[in-house]
Amino acid sequence: MLNYYYTDQIPTFLQKLSETIIGEISVNGRLGHINTELYAWEYQIKLLKEVLKNYEGRLFFEFSIPRMGRRIDCLLIIKNIVFIIEFKVGEKEFINQNIEQVWDYALDLKNFHGPSHRLLLVPILVATHSKANFIEITTSSHNDNLINPLRTNANDLANTIASVLNFFKDDHDIDIEYYINGSYSPTPTIIEAAISLYNNHNVEEITRSDADATNLKITTNYISQTIEYAKSSNAKIICFVTGVPGAGKTLVGLKVATEHLDKQRGNTSVFLSGNKPLVDVLQEALSRDKIVQEKTKGNKLTKKQARQSVKAFIQIIHHYRDEYLRDQKAPYDHVAIFDEAQRAWTKEQTIKFMQQKKGISNFQYSEPEFLISCLDRHIDWAVVICLVGGGQEINTGEAGISEWLNAVKNRFPNWETRISPNLIDSEYAAQSSIKELEENNKVVFDSSLHLSVSMRSFRAEYLSKLIKEILDIDENATNTFAQLEDKYPIVLTRDIIKAKTWLKEKARGSERYGIVVSSQAYRLKPLAIDVKAQINPVNWFLDGKDDIRSSFFLEDVATEFQVQGLELDWACVTWDGDLRYTQEGWKAYSFVGNKWQNIHKELRRKYLVNAYRVLLTRARQGMVILVPEGSTEDHTRQSAFYDETFNYLQSIGIKTF
Repeated sequence: MLNYYYTDQIPTFLQKLSETIIGEISVNGRLGHINTELYAWEYQIKLLKEVLKNYEGRLFFEFSIPRMGRRIDCLLIIKNIVFIIEFKVGEKEFINQNIEQVWDYALDLKNFHGPSHRLLLVPILVATHSKANFIEITTSSHNDNLINPLRTNANDLANTIASVLNFFKDDHDIDIEYYINGSYSPTPTIIEAAISLYNNHNVEEITRSDADATNLKITTNYISQTIEYAKSSNAKIICFVTGVPGAGKTLVGLKVATEHLDKQRGNTSVFLSGNKPLVDVLQEALSRDKIVQEKTKGNKLTKKQARQSVKAFIQIIHHYRDEYLRDQKAPYDHVAIFDEAQRAWTKEQTIKFMQQKKGISNFQYSEPEFLISCLDRHIDWAVVICLVGGGQEINTGEAGISEWLNAVKNRFPNWETRISPNLIDSEYAAQSSIKELEENNKVVFDSSLHLSVSMRSFRAEYLSKLIKEILDIDENATNTFAQLEDKYPIVLTRDIIKAKTWLKEKARGSERYGIVVSSQAYRLKPLAIDVKAQINPVNWFLDGKDDIRSSFFLEDVATEFQVQGLELDWACVTWDGDLRYTQEGWKAYSFVGNKWQNIHKELRRKYLVNAYRVLLTRARQGMVILVPEGSTEDHTRQSAFYDETFNYLQSIGIKTF
């Protein structure tokens, strides 16, 4: 159920004194800058009393949008239409960020509020002192009954509402009680979820609560119970959590970490990731938000101060490792959550790194062995939580999850192991290690440790299933695609200009879009795509449409290394000749010198397929796949390198344009 600070039938609103209405808003909410807000409300109430004097319906002031942590100035229901009205009192211009704001409100309702899915939503930005603006009612290709934002001033607001009602005249009246009490089931981005968790230690009100989403709560509760058991029994336990791409593994880890932020000394937890772009983006987002939150309280906080507190919550795994190389004491934390644990280094890679980069010649641990050994220093209890993504190892030296299992078997036989039953699936490559571990160690299998439904895309929860079938060259991909194409747009093109235009047309409000490519896509330079040009993920993922470094400019591209664990609303996945479909299966290539060379090593081929798995599961709302046509004049970009891949994707049913 959504909430608000004031509501009334329009006739009742018209009869009430403005002071009474403002009083009700003040009682139900908390006015911040009292003089400014009082003036704004007085102005809005007076204006709406003039505008609405001939209408029946209902209005709401300060209508809550929990996922965004914001409130709509006025939500107005008349006949068959929901008006979302944002006032900018005294404003003379229609500023882009204000247009995006009211659009985002409408999008949030359209996407996540059950009754709004099929209703007609009309966002209106009222820049009260702007010049008269021609009223043009337009829709987008989404065809979802969400009108593009209308812009008007105070004098023309009445005419704007009348024009919309006349344009969409309908005898149907919205059931207002049903509308207000309808389910609100948002799917936050990982950045939104991290901010909410860090601020409130509670993510329930901004996340879905439907049947498919219950798995998240079950998994989180199971881990919390495991921690309590370890604490009360002086036990040491390692848990392996599996899940499909986008299922919420990182969200589970963040939730567990925040639940222990305020516990007494020695009982805290830390969220660790080897994914530097993910950590950098989350730390920056949390720091920016913390500065804003403190400012609303009248406190001034520097970026450095904000970062210090954030770093206690989420850290780069290598900084944690280096700290306990230096300090032989038990860690401050009793609980360590390792995100993307399958990316931990092998013993060979770790020894090589320690010798070359740290000058340590006698190091004899794999990365999992050393990390577990740090927690094992506690004389009483400890819990390690490994969040595992299947088929997502993308870097040389990444061990996969078997290295963790072997570490427990060989060095920590006193640790109890709790495992998701799905860890025996082929994509995790851990069957033999699990079998060996079972022979000597206490192993508990529990389905609560598996997240089976993708939460990344609220439009197509089984996108990950389709991508797995495409990369497995599974005939069922055609059926899976047919089931989701109406919910989750996927299109195919050979023209980068068309791809960019599609992204810009599909994205509404502040929805983020960008181009993602394989780190081995060296022959996309003719398309002005250079994977060797390094991006700053913080700028790319967090900055706005006026920043040339952001994803919005479609100039800089991100690779699998920069986007793993993060997400866009809309993505262009650009396919190069490094991975090619053939009748014998996928063929992998690396570009060396002046030509493509076959990749014969199975592990390297696996890394490349996994890179495309990551790229193809980044978009929450839809994607365009760009497969270039190639060139007869360029021996490194022959049409044959691309045509079969294009034809294969087309044969699945993906439409071209």
